Amino acid sequence: MTEPADLQPDLDVQPAPEGHERPDGVDDLTVAAVGTLTDAVETAIRARGHLYAFHQLTGRADHRLDDAVELLREAGHHDLADRITTELIGRNVIPGHWTFQIIEAYDDHYFGLFTELEKQAREQLTGGKRHLNEAEMKQRRVTPNHPGHEL
Repeated sequence: MTEPADLQPDLDVQPAPEGHERPDGVDDLTVAAVGTLTDAVETAIRARGHLYAFHQLTGRADHRLDDAVELLREAGHHDLADRITTELIGRNVIPGHWTFQIIEAYDDHYFGLFTELEKQAREQLTGGKRHLNEAEMKQRRVTPNHPGHEL
């Protein structure tokens, strides 16, 4: 089986970036596998960030309802203002949950295990080295002695 170009080592061109040296005995596929797992956890980190954005935006929308209700009352639309106050302000975004509870459930049920397993893989398979795959890609892609390509 031929490895893709990004998996083929040519590491004698440049030394590894400091702190990112491949441990002895670690093969290319293991580096690629751990790198792919790290990429997956980075995507989950982004998803978690979107949950926080959802949480903050939903909270802001809920607080803006107070202003809308006040303006509706001033304009004489008391029935609509009352309905918004009783049915929408403070409402669960999904049954039984406000947005902070969604974040907590994501963290406790999914994200925590995800990051734990990624860390376990790094510790067991690549000596705990973070971003080893990317560090080796950097070794292959830099132009020696060219400004901005320092390791």
